[in-house]
Amino acid sequence: MCGQEYQSISILNEYFIIFKLSEDEYEEDSEEEPKLKYERLSNGMTEILQNDAASCMTVHDKVEVMIHHPQGHFRVRFTHLTQTFHISSVKINQISLDESGEHVGICSEDGKVQVFGLYTREGFHENFDCPIKVSFSLLLYERNWLNRWKTSVLHEGEGTITNIKWRANLIAWANNVGVKIYDISTKQRITNVLRDNVSLRPDMYPCSLCWKDNTTLIVGWGSSIKICAVKERNPTEMRDLPSRYVEIVSAFETEFFICGLAPLADQLVTLFFVKENSDQMDEELCARPRLDIIQPLPESCEEISSDALTVRNFQDNECRDYRLEHSEGESLFYIISPKDIVVAKERDQDDHIDWLVQKKKYEEALMAAEISFKNIKRHDVQKIGMDYINHLVDTGDYDSAARKCQKVLGKNMELWENEVYRFKTIGQLKAISQYLPRGDLRLRPAIYEMILHEFLKTDYEGFATLIREWPGDLYNNMAIVQAVTDHLKRDPTNSTLLTTLAELYTYDQRYDRALEIYLRLRHKDVYQLIHKHDLFSSIEDKIVLLMDFDKEKAVDMLLDNEDKISIDKVVEELADRPGLLHVYLHKLFKRDHHKGQKYHERQIGLYAEYDRPNLLPFLRDSTHCPLEKALEICQQRNFVEETVFLLSRMGNCRRALQMIMEELADVDKAIEFAKDQDDAELWDDLISYSIDKPPFITGLLNNIGTHVDPILLIRRIKEGMEIPNLRDSLVKILHDYNLQILLREGCKKILVADSLSLLQKMHRTQMRGVRVDEENICESCHTSILPSDMAKTFNVVVFHCRHMFHKECLPSSGTIPGLQFCNICSAKRRGPGSGILEMKK
Repeated sequence: MCGQEYQSISILNEYFIIFKLSEDEYEEDSEEEPKLKYERLSNGMTEILQNDAASCMTVHDKVEVMIHHPQGHFRVRFTHLTQTFHISSVKINQISLDESGEHVGICSEDGKVQVFGLYTREGFHENFDCPIKVSFSLLLYERNWLNRWKTSVLHEGEGTITNIKWRANLIAWANNVGVKIYDISTKQRITNVLRDNVSLRPDMYPCSLCWKDNTTLIVGWGSSIKICAVKERNPTEMRDLPSRYVEIVSAFETEFFICGLAPLADQLVTLFFVKENSDQMDEELCARPRLDIIQPLPESCEEISSDALTVRNFQDNECRDYRLEHSEGESLFYIISPKDIVVAKERDQDDHIDWLVQKKKYEEALMAAEISFKNIKRHDVQKIGMDYINHLVDTGDYDSAARKCQKVLGKNMELWENEVYRFKTIGQLKAISQYLPRGDLRLRPAIYEMILHEFLKTDYEGFATLIREWPGDLYNNMAIVQAVTDHLKRDPTNSTLLTTLAELYTYDQRYDRALEIYLRLRHKDVYQLIHKHDLFSSIEDKIVLLMDFDKEKAVDMLLDNEDKISIDKVVEELADRPGLLHVYLHKLFKRDHHKGQKYHERQIGLYAEYDRPNLLPFLRDSTHCPLEKALEICQQRNFVEETVFLLSRMGNCRRALQMIMEELADVDKAIEFAKDQDDAELWDDLISYSIDKPPFITGLLNNIGTHVDPILLIRRIKEGMEIPNLRDSLVKILHDYNLQILLREGCKKILVADSLSLLQKMHRTQMRGVRVDEENICESCHTSILPSDMAKTFNVVVFHCRHMFHKECLPSSGTIPGLQFCNICSAKRRGPGSGILEMKK
């Protein structure tokens, strides 16, 4: 190595001036967003490179160093200062900075190597017989403890060394044979990565080397790329081998020739030299270089993005004229050619938004700006939103533009008013009307009134919708009422305008006028209006109108608010409309049988006239109905069932039964009636009436068995009378009789079993021992049942009823010797064992 090849380190973009490339200077997929953006580097470089040519460049976070020839000027850009030095009159081939950015190494074609400080006069100079670019040996210079330079030969004898990259303890270099890696810490050469395509001239297609990290080397040569990982060898496998070895983790071919490589996270940035066929001639021409981002795979790669760059004089450049330097901290990539330097950098959120806006993807641009509003520097969320609204208006999508106003304009009332006037100018006030602010932040009332007037001129339905949706205090209510009234003069029957006018009156708390309009229109909201604003005093004279509109709702409302409109008032108002009166009184009776009791007599006629099916239930449930009046009405209208019920209720059951038999001729009803009354005389009358009517006899035979002895009926049947289905009826009677016998026997068995079970239980209970202690007393003398001296003999009698006596306190046994009874239980005439129940209680 002729002079130490230091690690290439990047420079931050804030340390130099940049100019963006025009859109035609790089190719970009129209539908896919590019990954990088490009800018020309300029510190006065444009003027310099018009006459000179850049030969090499390196960067650092402190300085940017570029050398241009033929004059061999050494141009250094510090943080805020640019200095130019003349180093050599011949071409400079390589330049390198140390990690601190304070020392620079330069080698030129005249065989000189110079290392010196940018901030001090300290320097190192060495002359060689051959130009450094065609050096055949690699030399390492090190300071010894005497501050003198010590020289070591790392490699020689394999042709020209064309590239060197140093990272941490590892030095990689390329010669005509391949790429070698040397470990300074162990002073051992680790590996030799052979060159693939030996047909390419090394001086025309030089090797590109790049360290991704301290142990990963990327090698690009010709059209092949290899990624080499330096790994520690297992100590058991070392023997005479180096402590480290290299594993090629990825190797693949590319379409074009490689000019430079740089890492980008887990991807690669590659600079390609491209040739293309000429249309007029058979020869190949130099095309624009390409900068691609690729994803390495073990045996291939995936293209992520690809851009063709228009660098100056690209037609005259060869593969060896391009170089790629990169800045790791800022992901900056420098494309260096003799007449141009282009900086590529990753696109930030501002660039992403620029691309979305350029592609007219405003929705995505707005979303991206909102998400990253803290990080964007060149864009404003509201400005993007306004551009989006303008775009939608220009394309005629007025509804979407109006909808976006809510999100974009937010609380800026001035912008809102400007947009409203713009929509008015283009005749699209309707589009923006539904999105106007109507909460705590509001526009001037004149804005809302302008929109309402516009709708009133062209769209009554839209006008009505806005009145319903907008709060009444957004605008001057009286002005809008006057405008609607003027329109109604031209169209007095327009239901939409009338309904809207009623709503306006409601907002203005003129409920009586709103109620008049709703009743006139029979509008469904009339009941809600009455309830909400307690307008019951205003509807006392409008009950008939409400009933005509919706009887059910009106009656429910009146009954729910009896305290506000009395029953008597409602009956008075409906006196001339008996049908409506019946509906009201019927629902009242259903709710409470007693509230309208004084109108029950009137209700008999109303039920008879308008609702006969409910007359009989009314007569059954009412306790305030005059039976004579009801009977008179039912007899006048020949309502047999109702008359039968009234006669039975008045005690004339025989007459009722006669009507069933004669008027209805329904034996089943007659039998049911007789069952309900449970009167033997009625059954006798029923048999007498039916005895000469065979169908009636059949009915009696089928149903009488459980209430009257069938023999009574059978004996009275005339001999020789033909009775339909007599056999079936007799079979049914016998079946019913057998069923009764079986039921009786079953009940008897159950009673006997239960009695036996209870007797056994009582016996077991009485046979149990009875505890006798000093707490028990004699029921006769009321002293303790046990004597104080237990040594003396004593006799105690305990009955099954648990009453206890001293034997001497009991009376004599009576007529039956040895048989004794409890005096207490005998006196109370209770059976044995009843005392147990008493004790339990």
